[in-house]
Amino acid sequence: MTTDIPSYVRKLVVQVDEIHREMGRDVVPPTRRALAMAVIANPYAGHYAENLDALIAIGEELGGLLGERCVQALGIAPPQAQSYGKAAIVGEAGELEHAAAILHPKLGAPLRIAVEKGAALVPSAKKQGGLGTAVDVPLGHKDAAFVRSHFDAIEARIGDAPRANEIVVAVAVTASGRPLARIGGLAVDQIKGEDGLR
Repeated sequence: MTTDIPSYVRKLVVQVDEIHREMGRDVVPPTRRALAMAVIANPYAGHYAENLDALIAIGEELGGLLGERCVQALGIAPPQAQSYGKAAIVGEAGELEHAAAILHPKLGAPLRIAVEKGAALVPSAKKQGGLGTAVDVPLGHKDAAFVRSHFDAIEARIGDAPRANEIVVAVAVTASGRPLARIGGLAVDQIKGEDGLR
């Protein structure tokens, strides 16, 4: 696990939710979802910059750190991770493109290492707002986008973030699909994991 926390990180929050019963039925095994969030300083807050390489590098570093924290929180081995997703909330002195710089060019590769494989695209969301702003982190199966049982989302929110010059970066990982999923689609045991779709 990554233990060194970069100096641009003000705060880390890691949480796990488990669903044990739904509609009066036992959920076996329980649906387990982990969310890891980092509150970071935005080096481009308050001014326009053509080049956003600093945020791209931060995204690469956080992909591994937050992915590892999720896997550790779930108490699973990386191959047991099933779904993943990512999101960012930019404070008011930033812009949505700052979230895109963190999330898209390089965050995915180290996240895939943290969950082992990850042939499918990592679902993502971005938003701008002030303290306590929430964003729904979309989730999809890490190896096959057509697995409907794993279409889901988890809310990410930190009460004291993002400040105007900050960004909240969130990664979510699950150990299962939705509770009592039953709308068909590709089943987990049918995944080939070759093209990210099936």
